Amino acid sequence: MMAAQVLALLREVSRLEAPMEELRALQSVLQSVPLSELREQAAELRLGPLFSLLNENHREQTTLCVSILERLLQAMEPVHVARNLKVDLQRGLTHPNDSVKILTLSQVGRIVENSDAVTEILNNGELLKQVVYCIAGENLSVAKAAIKSLSRISLTQAGLEVLFESNLLDDLKNVMKTNDIVRYRVYELIVEISSVSPESLNYCTTSGLVTQLLRELTGEDVLVRATCIETVTSLASTHHGRQYLAQEGVIDQISNIIVGADSDPFSSFYLPGFVKFFGNLTIMDSPQQICERYPVFVEKVFEMTESQDPTMIGVAVDTIGILGSSVEGKQVLQKTGTRFERLLMKIGYQAKNASTELKIRCLDAISSLLYLPPEQQTDDLLRMTESWFSSLSRDPLELLRGISTQPFPELRCAALKVFTAIADQPWAQKLMFNSPGFVEYVVDRSVERDKASKDAKYELVKALANSKTIAEIFGNPNYLRLRTYLSEGPYYVKPISTTAVEGAD
Repeated sequence: MMAAQVLALLREVSRLEAPMEELRALQSVLQSVPLSELREQAAELRLGPLFSLLNENHREQTTLCVSILERLLQAMEPVHVARNLKVDLQRGLTHPNDSVKILTLSQVGRIVENSDAVTEILNNGELLKQVVYCIAGENLSVAKAAIKSLSRISLTQAGLEVLFESNLLDDLKNVMKTNDIVRYRVYELIVEISSVSPESLNYCTTSGLVTQLLRELTGEDVLVRATCIETVTSLASTHHGRQYLAQEGVIDQISNIIVGADSDPFSSFYLPGFVKFFGNLTIMDSPQQICERYPVFVEKVFEMTESQDPTMIGVAVDTIGILGSSVEGKQVLQKTGTRFERLLMKIGYQAKNASTELKIRCLDAISSLLYLPPEQQTDDLLRMTESWFSSLSRDPLELLRGISTQPFPELRCAALKVFTAIADQPWAQKLMFNSPGFVEYVVDRSVERDKASKDAKYELVKALANSKTIAEIFGNPNYLRLRTYLSEGPYYVKPISTTAVEGAD
């Protein structure tokens, strides 16, 4: 058995002072040993000597030990690791080498996800303190692993109590003083914990850290505002989070800051994030209520589309796409009348003339605005999407066809996505059928060269072929061509027949 060879090499490593050859041999053998075989021998594995070798200032030795420990620790149950390797884990969290910290934090991660093992960690205040201090690590992977483990611990009542009703809260506050980046990492952790349940949010607000975050959000520092709004947007992604923000008057404050942005020469730093905040609210709550209560939001979005700054235009276009993704949101936009028609014309212009990135964002927004689920295709809504489509340019179908044949897969896919969004709406099917060469373009497989474009074309064919009105509008022969394309799949290649010619070489 190869596991016996592993045990023998481990004994050799523990006996020697500089066991480089043995470590290399052990690493090599471990690559061939099945994990199941190692698990059978887990009780015999003595890892203390390997952890001791990590303490020597020898880079190659450390790299080898980390690689070996990663494999051997996988074979051990998290409870065993938590009970028998406490001291080694604590040392690992303060090791100067980041790969050792990441190895140790991955084990902490395994322990906190195991209901039997997590108690061992909750009772080990010193180890948890070291995990908290890893949030300040220069290596982002170390910080993220620490945040993930602490977030996981907070899923239980006992974990919440340990984090917020012990000295660990003071440790968190001390870590925040390291620098701005680390402070925002702690806010990220706090919001992640707050999002789990109203009770978790209550622990976080009692700690004073949520209040501190909100104070920074509405403070005078524009760069701090720009960073904090992303974290607060995450908090608003849950119902209880939004309720809390509304009760504390935070949503009103954000709205007022947008109102005052006109007179702030530095508003371009934070305005995109503030507008995105309201855009996200319209996904989770009633778009009509949000837009009626905070009219400055819609006003600002329209204003931003007039900007000369591509960043502002991009955020405005994204937000319009989000707002118009629901029927209620579409109706809010429709109420703005000719103003929205002019905005659509601008989006159509940008889809043709802007940078590739902005073109794609415009096309994604158009897809979102024009899509109507079959069960919501009333005559009024179909008239609305048809009117919106015609507002994009003089000949929107030709505009999109032009984009869909460009040699940039991302652009082609975005244009095909627009066709797919309208493919089951009868007015669009009539436009497609009456456009010379359009049906041939749809069923022509030679146009799409890459996988993403083939997939996007297939989605268009599927949307057309599955529509109840397609046979009547396209005619039966074309309907059958679509069904054949659909049954052959996205990557079908027509076989090339070869004829043997007598006397040929």
